Amino acid sequence: MTTVATTRDAWLTSTRATPATLRQWWVLTVRLIVPAVTTGEIITAVLAPITFTASFYIPLNRVMTFAGTGFSSYAQFMAPIVILQAAAFTAISAAFRAATDMVSGLDRRFDAMPMHPLIPTAARMSANAFRLVIGLVAALVSIHFIGFHFHAGTANTIGFLALAMLIGLAFSLGADAIGTATKSPEATTQMLVLPPLILGMLSTGLAPATQFPHWVQAFVRNQPVSQFAYGLRALGGDTRGHAGEVTWSLMTPPLLWAAAIIVISLYFTVRLNTKRS
Repeated sequence: MTTVATTRDAWLTSTRATPATLRQWWVLTVRLIVPAVTTGEIITAVLAPITFTASFYIPLNRVMTFAGTGFSSYAQFMAPIVILQAAAFTAISAAFRAATDMVSGLDRRFDAMPMHPLIPTAARMSANAFRLVIGLVAALVSIHFIGFHFHAGTANTIGFLALAMLIGLAFSLGADAIGTATKSPEATTQMLVLPPLILGMLSTGLAPATQFPHWVQAFVRNQPVSQFAYGLRALGGDTRGHAGEVTWSLMTPPLLWAAAIIVISLYFTVRLNTKRS
């Protein structure tokens, strides 16, 4: 009888120690999304792309129209950089959130629970995807307001949205790993502000590569932000046909950059979380 009772207690303990993984993920995801909605953080995700669009378009529209981009309008040319900046803003928020969870000791408390070590990261990424969708919708509305339109058909429009989401998730995953490793919200935010700014300015997002000094043009053309911009422009299309054709040779570099960011980020994410556990 004692043996049966012991076996029953062990079974009950084991059952309580292994709650449903999906339930854990969902609870942690809601923990991140609900405060973002109730505290107005989502408003920032909406206002950021609007600010980016106004900051880029108003001072540069006449100048770049005069200098020439080959596109039907400057709005059609600069649309990808607004999308990429919205993704970068989401990534900075993701890094801040990951670093905050680390420095507050929340991740250590999760480690003491019967929970897979990657569930907190998965929940943060789900919340990041939620914010990313809101940011991209705001970015699309903003660039549409200044004159951007899809001209490459339904399939390429879907491809445009899919590539934007892929890039945003890659940025967020990388930023989450950086925030987890840095363990300092302030240092992480400062660390991630400059790269998007520098790479954005030294890219074909705001001006064609031919308008840069000759010695830096190779870097401008081949760095990831420019490759992402080339892919998004081709998928968005243009009435003058200067956006480029959607071919594997054009789309492979941006897809490889996104895949590389995801693979490297996943490696460090798994390493950091499993090592801590």
